[in-house]
Amino acid sequence: MQVPGNTVDEYISNIPEERQSVFSQLRNVILTNLPKGMAEQMSYGMIGYVVPKTVYPAGYHCNTDLPLPFANLASQKNNISFYHMGIYANEELMAWFIEEYTKRCTYKLDMGKSCVRFKRIADIPVDLIGELMTKMSTQDWIDLYEEKFKK
Repeated sequence: MQVPGNTVDEYISNIPEERQSVFSQLRNVILTNLPKGMAEQMSYGMIGYVVPKTVYPAGYHCNTDLPLPFANLASQKNNISFYHMGIYANEELMAWFIEEYTKRCTYKLDMGKSCVRFKRIADIPVDLIGELMTKMSTQDWIDLYEEKFKK
């Protein structure tokens, strides 16, 4: 289930009411801790946090018309999903995140390569997401992206 919305505010207004509060908390902690130079926009049908083309003109290698993605936040059918490319690209950051998650949460981590799925709304570690957002600067992400993904 993709939430409809052409703007961030429209997307949030279409999220199920029972998720609105925690979703807004997540968005606020991401924005508060978003590395300088990054921006919020709709991206891939979700709320995206990107390195704008004004900062990184080369754009995303999969589609150079798009800005470089860094993180996304989405309300899915069965969960709230948070995507963070830094934990996908940096093994040390991934290990830190997993360790911190297990310290702070009572439920098993449900995670893909860059996606963390939160099925239990009351158990979302909002503070951990905020801390994760501070672990990599915009330039750190650009350098890592160029090293790992750009051909």
